[in-house]
Amino acid sequence: MEKTELEKVRIDRWLWAVRVFKTRGAAAEACKGGKVEIGGENVKPSRLVRVGEKVDVNKEGVLREYRVVGLLLKRVGAKVVANFVEDLTPPERLEVRRETVAQRILQREAGSGRPTKRERREIDRLFGGG
Repeated sequence: MEKTELEKVRIDRWLWAVRVFKTRGAAAEACKGGKVEIGGENVKPSRLVRVGEKVDVNKEGVLREYRVVGLLLKRVGAKVVANFVEDLTPPERLEVRRETVAQRILQREAGSGRPTKRERREIDRLFGGG
């Protein structure tokens, strides 16, 4: 089937194809766990999604909002994703997420020693260093 011929696709498959989740299984689990809504209602992984629908995904404590622009059956490259999904999430929500990540990284137990190499890289990435 060509991408232009598709009228509807399973929501778990679409979320995976547009890179909202790393695996289709993770997308299906999010649907089963009540973290994916369309039209204000929780959806099952088998729910068919159509172009123009708004999809709300609660991922990592942030409610992300997406509009379906195009339908896919297979995963596409990150640069091509913009042709199939529109991110409607307000920037304030993303900033709150960034701050909570920063707090988690910076919060260390007393006596835990120096940061590991991985932790050091995360700290540098947050504050624009190296």
